[in-house]
Amino acid sequence: MAMTLRLPDDLDAKLTERARREGRSKQELAIEAIRDAQNRAELKVDDVLTELMDSDAEILDYLK
Repeated sequence: MAMTLRLPDDLDAKLTERARREGRSKQELAIEAIRDAQNRAELKVDDVLTELMDSDAEILDYLK
């Protein structure tokens, strides 16, 4: 799906420079950054759930 992304001038300049340096498109870099951010967010949720299940294991067993 198409999308227009408007960046502040300073971020666009940084993205343009990085794309040039790496020989990649700005679109590739933006997609990669969004995927990385999503993966980090998912990991945080998984970590919190794991921690809660460990710390509350006794309560959870009681509720079964």
